[in-house]
Amino acid sequence: MLNIHIATFGCTANQSSSEILEAKAVGLGHRLVSEREADVIICNTCTVKDTTEQKILHKIKEWGLQGREVIVTGCMPQVQMDEILENNPEVHVLGMNSLLKLGVILNRVHERLGGLSLRPMSVFDDSPEGLLNVPRKRSSPNIHICQISQGCNNRCSYCIVTLARGPLYSFDADSIVTDIEQAVYEGCSEIWLTSQDNAQYGLDKGIYLPALLERIIAIPGDFRLRVGMMNPASTLEILDDLLEAYSSEKIYKVLHLPIQSASDKVLDRMKRKHTMEQANIIVEKFRDAFPESTFFTDIIVGFPGEDEEDFELTLDWIRTYRPDKVNISRYTPRPHTEALQFRNIDTRIVVERSGKLHRLCNQIKLGKKEDMVGREVDVFISQQAKVKGLMSRTDSYKPVVIPEAGEFCPGQRCRVKIEEATPGYFIGYPV
Repeated sequence: MLNIHIATFGCTANQSSSEILEAKAVGLGHRLVSEREADVIICNTCTVKDTTEQKILHKIKEWGLQGREVIVTGCMPQVQMDEILENNPEVHVLGMNSLLKLGVILNRVHERLGGLSLRPMSVFDDSPEGLLNVPRKRSSPNIHICQISQGCNNRCSYCIVTLARGPLYSFDADSIVTDIEQAVYEGCSEIWLTSQDNAQYGLDKGIYLPALLERIIAIPGDFRLRVGMMNPASTLEILDDLLEAYSSEKIYKVLHLPIQSASDKVLDRMKRKHTMEQANIIVEKFRDAFPESTFFTDIIVGFPGEDEEDFELTLDWIRTYRPDKVNISRYTPRPHTEALQFRNIDTRIVVERSGKLHRLCNQIKLGKKEDMVGREVDVFISQQAKVKGLMSRTDSYKPVVIPEAGEFCPGQRCRVKIEEATPGYFIGYPV
């Protein structure tokens, strides 16, 4: 029996993969422990940001110096093996498409820990396997993460993830539905659909996201569905059918639409495939259909070639469209990408712009939160809260913690009065 710790970095898809790896390890008779207690570390990596990459490389090196056996999976091994081996030449590698072959590498690890002088092992597969209809150890027993596809057909000039995960590979709709049916049967009250771009689903299969959503919401049971990030260019192609599918009470009215910049000049340099006019059409139609909806977006600050006028366009757009949450990233060049050869903006300018954007977004976020205080809203209870009570969600996915929930439990609905707004959630009490 091995003492294993899984360290997860990055996106919801990685979180889902780690849940599968945990269940696989336990099913093979091994024990999950804290990092401090572990003989073996499985590092599920992310390569979107340089800061995350450097943290991962530091940890991989540190674990090696401590004499731990390290298994690296996720995006980094697909595109940055040289950097990984430079920091720890003894790592084992499990390709992101090969999760079910974890046991093969663990057998090698067991032999090495037993004193045999064996080389590290690498396992890679071209096609994704083991991401649906397999056991998993959910981080929350009430939330099921379903990855509906792997990869992306876009080639944004700054993005290394497309190189790591490859072109779009949509999973079979029947398998997705079966996966979610089983999760609902097991008591999951909230389903998260994830991928690199949910709106691209089915472009390679001939069944598109709205049709998939219709099949999912037809599954019996009282559960709620959260649809993850969708890029504007692919969302526009399916917008009318998507809005019709979203009318179901089972789907949270939340739109995660990353614009990355409000300057068409910068978008063109990023190779984003959408204009701001098109992005605005999506946001406006979504809000017209669902006035209480929640809107998330992502913005990269300081992309090469972004001047003050471009940045002001982004600030003006934020003031106009007032997103509920903005994921802000300072641009950092990524290896193997087209943008790597672009001339970078002075770091001091990027830091200044990032701070200015953060302050504006926080001001808008606080104002919108204060508008909710005192209102009575219907919520769906999704899981136990981290500290006390229950975590619930409004129909538009706004988080409401119910500290004193009485006899309510996950999977039920109730009406609450919002009494307080904290930075991360609202506090409400049943009425």
